[in-house]
Amino acid sequence: MDPVSTTANIVENANLGLAVMIPLFGALVVMTLKKHPNLREFTSFCSSVLLFSVVLSFIPALREGKTLVYNVFNILPGLSLTLRADGFSMIFAMVASSLWMIAVFYSLGYMRAHDEPCQTRFNACFALAIFGAIGVALSDNFFTMYLFYEVVSVCTYPLVGHHQDAEGYAGARKYIVYLTTTAKMFLLPAMILIYVLVGNLDFPHQMFTGMFPADAKSWVVIMLYVFCILGFAKNGVMPLHHWLPGAMVAPTPVSALLHAVAVVKVGVFCTTRTMLYVFGVDTMSKLNLGIPTAYFVGFTILMASVIALSKNNLKARLAYSTVSQLSYIILGVALLTPHGIEGGLIHIVNHAFSKITLFFCAGAIFIATHKKDISEMSGLGRTMPFTFAAFGVASLSMIGAPPVAGFVTKWYLLVGSMEAHQIGILLILIASTVLNIAYFAPVTYKAFFGKRPEGELETGIKEAPMTMLVPILIAATISVVIGIYPNFMMQFVKAVTG
Repeated sequence: MDPVSTTANIVENANLGLAVMIPLFGALVVMTLKKHPNLREFTSFCSSVLLFSVVLSFIPALREGKTLVYNVFNILPGLSLTLRADGFSMIFAMVASSLWMIAVFYSLGYMRAHDEPCQTRFNACFALAIFGAIGVALSDNFFTMYLFYEVVSVCTYPLVGHHQDAEGYAGARKYIVYLTTTAKMFLLPAMILIYVLVGNLDFPHQMFTGMFPADAKSWVVIMLYVFCILGFAKNGVMPLHHWLPGAMVAPTPVSALLHAVAVVKVGVFCTTRTMLYVFGVDTMSKLNLGIPTAYFVGFTILMASVIALSKNNLKARLAYSTVSQLSYIILGVALLTPHGIEGGLIHIVNHAFSKITLFFCAGAIFIATHKKDISEMSGLGRTMPFTFAAFGVASLSMIGAPPVAGFVTKWYLLVGSMEAHQIGILLILIASTVLNIAYFAPVTYKAFFGKRPEGELETGIKEAPMTMLVPILIAATISVVIGIYPNFMMQFVKAVTG
């Protein structure tokens, strides 16, 4: 795939607008089907299949070296709502659209098995979150990306507070305050200043040059960079990560959406898009922004892993694991080496499939046993072998063990750290791998080899419904497949780095 885009190979494609409108239209239809639950879920699934099909339709043109664009409307000179499909876009667009299909089936089983309230609102907001995520993925400029970034925040707020109790309201309040406050305090001023300095907000078609003119003052560019890193608080970088564990009060399908499909992936996608296309590799190297960023997020990687190790609640442990794993993506890009950038970007994919598997498993365990704490899961693997086997596979991916997807990430990041001659980063990656083992391995080990607590029998415990188990196995299988055959997604990653 040719990574270089010129005016000659920029092609207008209205299907970009269709891709964004499909989940929005699906959400509107779902809202009308409150009294027809089967038709409601069928509509969600059909919307997800249609979206995935449209996203796949972009691949032939991209393989020919073309970049697809679609201008929705212009606001001011240099300020427009415009969509773009390129290698970078496809990394996230394919993840969000494919996982939506899997999540629809899982959510059907979970929400009905647990008799969750407000299932119509849940399905509609889920689709609206995908609407925002696809809009972010296909953004051609900073303004479009910012607009859809805010859409994701607003549309996922009702999902975090889904249970409508004191705990749910508190988690949702923290969620929306963190994300909207940081966006208004940092991102909005940064976007306005960039527009004033540059005259437009359009992303260049190569990651090297960035947007800033050669005579831009260094201190201004550095300030704007810091504003952008802090403003995209969905990326989970400490100390602006507290919203993420707090959002675990939501139902498990929402947790999976937050951690794998949309919210945090929107955060790291926007962060890395900004690093590579707003500031560019050349500017970041010149101003020495890359390596300090790598060490800054390296602290998040280690500290979040240590905190995860202390959590007995399974979803809480997975939440802090997400905080840690997200920073791998930013760290890889911040290394500013080809292998480092490739390792960071491919982790958007690898983490998504593995982490959604882990959260799906946590939900299946809760539905089958009503247990949330790891200390209570000893011996459950003997009665729920498929669920805990899938959990084990996804854990290996998080650890970075072959042949699962996470191994590809760790390989590229380790090579990238050596390319950058950063022994400190290499040691952070090794230490984090040891911590990954420490907080993931005991879960699977206890499940298969631990003894049930006295007075509790294994009889009566069985796997979750097939509508939940099948998506778990599909997601786990894909983690293995993309670990053994990473080239399909790597073609889009390599199109970014050239």
